[in-house]
This record gives sequence, C-alpha cells and structure tokens, in this order.
Amino acid sequence: MNIYIGNLPYSVTDEDLRDKFSEFGQVHSANIITDKFSGRSKGFGFVDMPNESEAREAIDAMNDKDFKGRTIKVNEARPREQRPPRREQY
Repeated sequence: MNIYIGNLPYSVTDEDLRDKFSEFGQVHSANIITDKFSGRSKGFGFVDMPNESEAREAIDAMNDKDFKGRTIKVNEARPREQRPPRREQY
C-alpha cells in the first residue's frame, strides 16, 4: 500500500520516514518529495508498505500525531490525476 504523509517538517529525510514507519512493519520505500530546482523538501512524502494490515496500522497510529514538531496527516495515497501537458509560455 502506498501511504501519503503530509505536513512534514522540511528537515525530515527519507531515512527518518523509513525508520518511523518500519516500527509498524516492512517498508519497501520511503520518499520525501523535493522541488526539482532547489532540492528543498515540499513538506510531504510517500511510504510504500507491502503488507496492507501493517500499512493500515501505521496510518491509524500516525495520523494527526506529532512528528519532529509538526502534526502530520497520514492516509492511503490516491492515484495521481492525469493532467494536461503544460504549454510553453513565450
């Protein structure tokens, strides 16, 4: 299951997410989303957990809880919406 984590402190790393969510079970991947130009965190990320029951336990335990000084939002990630291609501005 792919899990969305929002309202993360900008200092949180992929490894911080992996460590926290591995308390609930196996973590396949953990990724903080960063700005492609500055490299700075956008304040959200995703954790992929292969076991659905462990993932649900992590969501229930972590949603609306403090993580490194901020109350985070945790839920099942929704599929990306298809967006029309961007047009070049001249």
